[in-house]
Amino acid sequence: MARVFMYATGVCPYCVMAERLLRAKGVTDIEKVRVDLDPARREEMMARTGRRTVPQIYIGERHVGGFDDLSALDRQGGLDPLLAA
Repeated sequence: MARVFMYATGVCPYCVMAERLLRAKGVTDIEKVRVDLDPARREEMMARTGRRTVPQIYIGERHVGGFDDLSALDRQGGLDPLLAA
């Protein structure tokens, strides 16, 4: 299974929904970085993704985006192959 990395905060409902969707797809290990606890990591996230909101999700080296992007990718049938890579 591909490596999953997520920038998140402790009180983000979209982060929870993204994690729930990924777990439903069989992902057992999500590397999470809490940007609310480390402002330098938030700056890193914004520089890396060009976005300010969480979650920001990477599967392997691919930036998937936020929860809406992840959910759309799943509906289009693209999430399972990406996770399997």
